Amino acid sequence: MGRLSRLWYRVTSTFWFAPALIVAGAVLLAFGTVEADARYVTAGALEAWPRLFGAGASASRSMLAAVAGSMITVAGTVFSITLVALSLASSQYSSRVLRNFMRDRTNQAVLGVFVGIFAYCLVVLRSIHGEADEAFVPSVAVFLGLLLGFGGIGMLVFFIHHIAESIQASRILEAVRRETCGAIERLFPDRAGADDDPDSWPDGSGWHEVRRADTTGYLQVVEFERLCDLASAHGVRLKVHVGLGDYILPGQVLLSTCPAPPEGLGDELAGACTIGRQRTLEQDVGYGIRQLVDVALKALSPSVNDTTTATMCIDSLTAILAELAHRDLRFEGCERGGTRWIDAPHPRFEDLLDQAMDQIRHFGRGNVAVLHRLLWSLESLGARTSIRARRLALSRQARRLHGVAGRELDDPDDQRSVLEAAGALLRTLDTDHG
Repeated sequence: MGRLSRLWYRVTSTFWFAPALIVAGAVLLAFGTVEADARYVTAGALEAWPRLFGAGASASRSMLAAVAGSMITVAGTVFSITLVALSLASSQYSSRVLRNFMRDRTNQAVLGVFVGIFAYCLVVLRSIHGEADEAFVPSVAVFLGLLLGFGGIGMLVFFIHHIAESIQASRILEAVRRETCGAIERLFPDRAGADDDPDSWPDGSGWHEVRRADTTGYLQVVEFERLCDLASAHGVRLKVHVGLGDYILPGQVLLSTCPAPPEGLGDELAGACTIGRQRTLEQDVGYGIRQLVDVALKALSPSVNDTTTATMCIDSLTAILAELAHRDLRFEGCERGGTRWIDAPHPRFEDLLDQAMDQIRHFGRGNVAVLHRLLWSLESLGARTSIRARRLALSRQARRLHGVAGRELDDPDDQRSVLEAAGALLRTLDTDHG
């Protein structure tokens, strides 16, 4: 991911970018319609449709002022409703999902439309001057302001419908799943996976540190293409010591080279690793899994006790892991000219599977519906990969579920059903790749 694409990703993730564009467009529209009105439209419009465009200066001012005042009031209401939705989502699901509300294009567009109509009316209102016969009234611009006011009413109704849908668990989980799968498609093209990395690398004594962290935070992005260009240009191999999404302390080693780095390479590597206040999904696929697991744990807590939401989280996790199960999870951009220049901690399917399953299994250990859904997930994933290491990881998870059912389920029928399902799954996994 290049710097421009990273900047675009971050800017479009903010809550102010889309509204700012809409306001700028509304201001330009106002200036354009007023200017066109003054030069080409006014006389002909008044003659052809006097009842539509024949409002006087005083009536036009009053109408535009009413539309502008109502729009800025509604904009404040929209902002308040959005904050209430954010608070509800944070308490009901997880604070990690708030970013999805911030990136919601509909929420951004609705706020931008109301503020944009307000800005449009102000600009047109400013252009009206004079009284009686000598007054200048941009009739078409004023009429367009009236239409925008009606459009704002429809937008308010649509926003209420959208916000009511957006706080539903299904919408929140689908948004996380879709964004995570999009990151998987971008980071790991549909290539066959492998059990291990065939490249050989120097042992620990062969590396020389070249760059340390100068701040605290989470590793969000590593510019592998840039690192590979610099490594191949200087004839050294580079090692990234920190995984995407890991927390970094000041002075922690980020990059090392083998052999010793040439003079000035450390300065050239500045900015190749982006550290921020929170994890993001730009390159950190595990963060999407973490969000879904957090929602599932909240649903399984005694205060909420929402088994349906927990099983929906397992379904979304299964969809994400199914996208990962058959892919090569090494980052692109680490190889150039047939030589692998960058050694970086890449995600392992086994680790991601443990992140998705372990805590849900622990907190749902007495819930037969959750245990059955986890077994279904493992069975579905087993059908998506033939890689031995990944199937062994699925078997380990199935054995853990088998043990949990034997220890935690009190009802004999529930216990028997889970044990039978776990046993059948283990036989399938072990028979296919024993």
